[in-house]
Amino acid sequence: MGRNPVTWLGSPTFPHAASIALADTQLRGNLAHATSTIRTKRAAAVAELPDWERLRLAGEAIKDDVLSRLDVYLQQLEASVTARGGVVHWARDADEANEIVLGLVRDAGAREVVKVKSMATAEIGLNEALEAGGVTAIETDLAELIVQLGDDRPSHILVPAIHRNRSEIRDIFRRTMPHAAGVSDRPAELAEAARTHLRRKFLSAKVAISGANFAVADTGSVVVVESEGNGRMCLTLPETLITVMGIEKLVPTWQDLEVFLQLLPRSSTAERMNPYTSVWSGVTPGDGPRAFHLVLLDNGRTATLADRVGRQALRCIRCSACLNVCPVYERTGGQAYGSVYPGPIGAILTPQLGAGSGDPETDALLRSLPFASSLCGACYEVCPVRIDIPEVLVHLRGKAVEAKGPYTPEAVAMAAASWVMASPVRFRLAQRLASAARFLARRGRIKRLPWPASKWTDSRDVPAPPAESFSAWWRRTRG
Repeated sequence: MGRNPVTWLGSPTFPHAASIALADTQLRGNLAHATSTIRTKRAAAVAELPDWERLRLAGEAIKDDVLSRLDVYLQQLEASVTARGGVVHWARDADEANEIVLGLVRDAGAREVVKVKSMATAEIGLNEALEAGGVTAIETDLAELIVQLGDDRPSHILVPAIHRNRSEIRDIFRRTMPHAAGVSDRPAELAEAARTHLRRKFLSAKVAISGANFAVADTGSVVVVESEGNGRMCLTLPETLITVMGIEKLVPTWQDLEVFLQLLPRSSTAERMNPYTSVWSGVTPGDGPRAFHLVLLDNGRTATLADRVGRQALRCIRCSACLNVCPVYERTGGQAYGSVYPGPIGAILTPQLGAGSGDPETDALLRSLPFASSLCGACYEVCPVRIDIPEVLVHLRGKAVEAKGPYTPEAVAMAAASWVMASPVRFRLAQRLASAARFLARRGRIKRLPWPASKWTDSRDVPAPPAESFSAWWRRTRG
């Protein structure tokens, strides 16, 4: 496939990728404008509900119940889908899922498929696998189409082309769409160009591929929410519909689904409800696709479930609220994370799903991601299912440090700090020595220190220490 599941093969570690992104002023401007706008709208939408915190608690409880009885709910879902004329396939990893989907497309006699925006298919590199098998996949979500036509990588869960402005999108359309040579950067014209480009694809496609926001175990219903109507076209017009879904996307009942249909739109698009909520249960003669296939994807989820701290990442409903409040994401963008799951949730989900990849570059990226955070906690405050992302980040950082062995620079530094702090005399001497570092400061900040402290100052400044420590001041004034 030329690509490792979950991560982009060959992506640099986060510190290296972030340093490159920080130098891109256009990128930072695009991100700052977009994320601040989404944050403001989301806050207003959430404030309308007096029971928002109770909804968050309900979402957390439902998801934890699903994870604690995942085997039972998955079997119930399979039976329900099968009873309604659908076919369920089980995929242990990306290769198996891609093989299943490619086989189904070939069985349908299709050389081209239309796609609804799907994180799961991006995770497994499905488009690349289909291309290698002689099948062309057409992304129909506007932002995903922009990324695809620009031969680019997505940088946001909800808005994959958030790093592009209107002028850049106009140039991509002019370059890749024959009928769009004169299109301007006005949003209406860009949307019309995309609509014209896609309409013929919708009407001619035999096969559509989707992800799933949710699946209801007791009825076998699959749910996709979207804002453009492209999903509705994909889900109803083709003869064959193939859905690739992570095994954690379940909810037990319709009553449980109600909770998430309130949490998701407000957290993602800052809307009271999504413009298009599509629900289907198997197949119905004379209405919609003639064949429905549901591919249930593991791809590291079972291994993640075994981690009592890390498993809460599987509650994620892919709303992207954590990205929009993260100061790190806002300055680096999603591509710096080297994964289809960027931002805070990507920093805890990707290392778990991709653990043990066997590729040294990928493993180095995975180890770096839990450190891609300031631990400010804003992500936890906005998460609609109350994933304690800072807790998982610290947990994964601990595992990364332990994996390095006992004689790493960090371990030596911590041992030295422990020795210093174990003695009041040594601690006071260290404080006096540290205060001398203020002479290295310029305008109250130390921008560069010699090795090994340079590992810190390469990516952040150090506040200048005061001339007198608090304990010294206390002894002088209160002694």
